[in-house]
Amino acid sequence: MANSVAIEPSGPSKGYLDRFLSIFARVEAGEGVSCLLLALNVFLLLAAYYIIRPVRQALILSEGGAEVQSYSAAGQALLLLLVVPAYGLFATRVNRIRLITWVTLFFISHLAIFYLLGAGGMRVGIAFFLWVGIFNVLVIAQFWAFANDIYTEEQGKRLFAIVGVGASLGAWVGAIIAARLFSVLGPYQLMMLSAAVLASCILISHVVHRRESAGGGSPRSRVAREPLGKEGGFRLVLANRYLLLIAMLIVLLNVVNTAGEFLLGKLVVLEAERTIGSVADQESLKRAFIGEFYGDFYSWVNLLGLLFQLFLVSRLFKYIGVRGALFILPCIALGGYSLLLALPLLGAVRFVKILENSTDYSIQNTARHALFLPTSREAKYKAKAAIDTFFWRAGDVLQAVVVFLGTQAALSISGFAGINLFFVVLWLLVVVLIYREHKKVTATAS
Repeated sequence: MANSVAIEPSGPSKGYLDRFLSIFARVEAGEGVSCLLLALNVFLLLAAYYIIRPVRQALILSEGGAEVQSYSAAGQALLLLLVVPAYGLFATRVNRIRLITWVTLFFISHLAIFYLLGAGGMRVGIAFFLWVGIFNVLVIAQFWAFANDIYTEEQGKRLFAIVGVGASLGAWVGAIIAARLFSVLGPYQLMMLSAAVLASCILISHVVHRRESAGGGSPRSRVAREPLGKEGGFRLVLANRYLLLIAMLIVLLNVVNTAGEFLLGKLVVLEAERTIGSVADQESLKRAFIGEFYGDFYSWVNLLGLLFQLFLVSRLFKYIGVRGALFILPCIALGGYSLLLALPLLGAVRFVKILENSTDYSIQNTARHALFLPTSREAKYKAKAAIDTFFWRAGDVLQAVVVFLGTQAALSISGFAGINLFFVVLWLLVVVLIYREHKKVTATAS
């Protein structure tokens, strides 16, 4: 009698999309569609933000200057003391898709209000700066909480690199659109363009939610329909060492980044005044100069960030892991601000900020979002919202204090760069602690 060989049934085969996306990261059968939709969703979110980011810079710098921009960060943090608990309270009463829908509609309505006020001749620079500071951190935190909720830790480590491509590409495209259209449409029409892009994000979120919660009575589909627990975001952060360390990381990262933005903004304003003049009737030309400079600046930042996201992130996660990737940005900042001690010029600051921001928006951004994969759903939505909003803006407040004291002491560009180096060293120490704690958290989760 011939020997029979048992043949194991093979799993579902990969489709064309799954195989194509596997060029950038390992994609299993059936994962490609939702992964691509999430990438498209965050592409549109970042495009909407970067369309109005030069608008924010042009309005605040032309109406108030770099110092007012830095001090306005304190107002953002104070507002977030109210926004974060309100967001958490709302999240306990609705499921995830209703949360995403209503929060996005809330911000769309405000863009329409700013359009009407600004087109009517009101000076809205400070108010719009405060609003954008809440909008950009909250909607992006909410998106990544959604992605963390959909994927397991193993999936997230593989697929976040692809989803992050959407973020990098969206930021690049949005910056190019702003640079090309700023002088054509003006700041207020760009607000309405951004609102239209945000509306499409709601539709995509609904499609992904339906795909990933399909399956009737499966545990994942039941969880998707449930509101979150009652724990508040701030309480979750303060009660958990791992989450608290991530919050400290965000504070220090943003102190360094925002202080660098201050240096860049200050030198850009000086260059605009030197080129155009500082008399009152030249304000529109000055605003256009600043808006076009930042549109070009962000397009370079986001192009480089896109290349990093496409070709480096998945490979870095594979070979040095999420924890190891956290060391890259502070090491770049350490070298960059050391350079500014010797060359405190606009060209040097622009170079340092392009390299720093592009790394932040790709490698660092994907790694810090992946830190939440082994945490609870409440931590993914509420604690993450608190960390990515209030603690992010707390870094802005600390930076504003540094700017105020440094301005009073008449510090030079090199002096501010030296202070930034001190915060970079603290940042590296926190990364070491997160490295150790992440090992414990992932071991417990598995």
